[in-house]
Amino acid sequence: MSNQKIDLTRVKPYGDTLNDGMMQLSFTLPIPKGVEAEEAAKRLAIKMGLEEPSVVHSQDLGVGFTMFVVYGKCQHTVDYANIEVPKVDVEVMDKYEVEAFIKENIKKDVVIVGACTGTDAHTVGIDAIMNMKGYDGHYGLERYKGVQAYNLGSQVPNEDLIAKAIELDADAIIVSQVVTQKDVHILNLTQLIELLEAEGIRDKVVLVCGGPRISHELAKELGYDAGFGRGSYAEDVASFVVNQMVERKMV
Repeated sequence: MSNQKIDLTRVKPYGDTLNDGMMQLSFTLPIPKGVEAEEAAKRLAIKMGLEEPSVVHSQDLGVGFTMFVVYGKCQHTVDYANIEVPKVDVEVMDKYEVEAFIKENIKKDVVIVGACTGTDAHTVGIDAIMNMKGYDGHYGLERYKGVQAYNLGSQVPNEDLIAKAIELDADAIIVSQVVTQKDVHILNLTQLIELLEAEGIRDKVVLVCGGPRISHELAKELGYDAGFGRGSYAEDVASFVVNQMVERKMV
């Protein structure tokens, strides 16, 4: 396949051979498991544009719900060559480079307060960025020299996060949002912005949010300085924060 020329203006899914259009998707329907349910899943896949769909797996989820895995051919293409996605524009430094940057350009400890706010009890995201052990071989901010990292944990009310940031004279606030049902993350993130503005400190901190459904584009729309999604590590956040502090003359 490596020797075949790929038209980036007409990219198709790839399964067994280039441009065969084969793709796999999964979804749940509120119907009991059975042959009728599998037929319903196939017909839905056809309406979605898949050709020759087949149900390769179905699982009873209880109380009349069934999850399906469907395989089929997609005839649509996407123009990859003209895709532009807003993303955090910063050169990512590793831990040691961040530490050196702080020592040379900021000359004081950077105070960062983070939390998983609202009713969200999932700390995996904020822990990956903040905790000393970090995640996937990437140390968290607690291990960085020149950084005072305060991880407030989960289910932290926005008011408490702001109060702690004011108490510590924080340079940056990091918010993790994992639970996104009914767009509760958007409501929560919006409320935090409103509270910061009411306190008159929005422009005095670098404000970052992150989570599996957070994009930089969404974060900017909501009034944040940056948004980090899946695959982000402490050095991504740290590089952005320290550069922002220098650019905005917060040192």
